[in-house]
Amino acid sequence: MRTIAFMNQKGGVGKTTTTANLGAALAERGMRVCLIDLDPQAHLTINYGLDPKPEIISLYNVLVDEVPLKDAVHPVGDRLWLVPSSIDLAAAEVELVTVLGREMLLKNSLESAAASASLDYDFILMDCPPSLGLLTINALCAAGEVIIPMQPQFLALQGVAKLLETVQLVNRRMNPRLKVTGIALTMYDSQTKLTTEVVNELTSFISAAQGKTLPWSGAKVFASKIRRNIKLAESPGFGQTILKYDPASNGAADYRALAAEIAGMAEQNKPAETVAMTVG
Repeated sequence: MRTIAFMNQKGGVGKTTTTANLGAALAERGMRVCLIDLDPQAHLTINYGLDPKPEIISLYNVLVDEVPLKDAVHPVGDRLWLVPSSIDLAAAEVELVTVLGREMLLKNSLESAAASASLDYDFILMDCPPSLGLLTINALCAAGEVIIPMQPQFLALQGVAKLLETVQLVNRRMNPRLKVTGIALTMYDSQTKLTTEVVNELTSFISAAQGKTLPWSGAKVFASKIRRNIKLAESPGFGQTILKYDPASNGAADYRALAAEIAGMAEQNKPAETVAMTVG
């Protein structure tokens, strides 16, 4: 099982869009996929047509009330399940401030579910909030891999260094199995000079880490780029992924290609199993 955290402290870069549609594309390929919404805005939850009302058993109940993870898992499609978020999750960081080992709560829940044989997925995809707070740290402690969705812009490029610094810190202190699998470029426009310059600089930066003892030394810039596509912006309003909303669109084609690329890495570069102890 691969558990992947999708993280970027910058909002609006396509974390949720990538988590939602990549999950659907992997399920379409025959994988069993569980999505976990760690963002109090609950956009991933809404994208799958669930109402993030307080009555629903959500990730908040898992982290704060110690509800078993299996009780918070909701089926949302063929080979697709979701642990939803709720507005209550915004208060979790405050409520958990005195809890010992609060950074490991999600990891512990996943391990308990694995021990009880209620965790049977090929992929767990975690949509992190646009911050580097407790919820994101919980995802990084539970994950085996990180994928960074980002727009090909220079300011976004500057933010990658801070993200990698956080990943390295978690890798050293809490989760030595954590690594950066790659960077997924979103809202991609191949016609602009800026895009080409940013991609070249990003590729050079990643290449410079090869052979070093860094969590991103084996990372890559994914060959599959997510092009600008209005259908991707429209689909969440209908509670659907792009594969259902417009399966013939560029957005659907791009996420199918990204799913094929990520699924193809399983045998070539298989990560350590997180819950036996893998991240818009």
